[in-house]
Amino acid sequence: MFDLPPWFKKHLIRHTAVIPKGFLRQYVIKLLGEKPMSGSEIIEEIWKRTGGLWKPSPGSIYPLLAWLRDEGFIEEVPTEEKGVKRYSLTEKGKKFLERQQKILKESESFKPPFLHPTPFPRPFLVPLLLSLYSEKTKELRETFKELFQVLFEFKANLECKYSSEAVKELKEALKQLINKIRKINEKLKE
Repeated sequence: MFDLPPWFKKHLIRHTAVIPKGFLRQYVIKLLGEKPMSGSEIIEEIWKRTGGLWKPSPGSIYPLLAWLRDEGFIEEVPTEEKGVKRYSLTEKGKKFLERQQKILKESESFKPPFLHPTPFPRPFLVPLLLSLYSEKTKELRETFKELFQVLFEFKANLECKYSSEAVKELKEALKQLINKIRKINEKLKE
């Protein structure tokens, strides 16, 4: 792999992160399931947990919190700090979180490797992204992007309507893909 300037690596990491639709909502609900938090505390916690790879903007957090409150997933909790609004899950929010955790537990087998154990582990994601910007692997970029997008779309659809049959089908398709890639790897080793 060729060496990229540090400023470009940082730019690449920040601008190639793909946050799937609905992920922020789920993550905020997960955080509020742990303890009551304010919008700024949520932003900082996500920044900390992703190792500095992702810091959602206030423009995405605060409208989301308002929507979650309007839909009955969260409620404002009393605080002694003036001007600070903290939120916690309502019963509806707790049931939603419980359902999401059940789906995630049952669907561990199809999670892409970059989602284990946290959303953005650097050891896997960064080298992969950087290697895709080599001229030699240029043609793979769109294919990887398409693969990740279809996996995220599958995850979103599965959350709306869980199907163990769909999980089994995807697992089998991924096993076939893995076997094909292993065969290609063996050819490259020869």
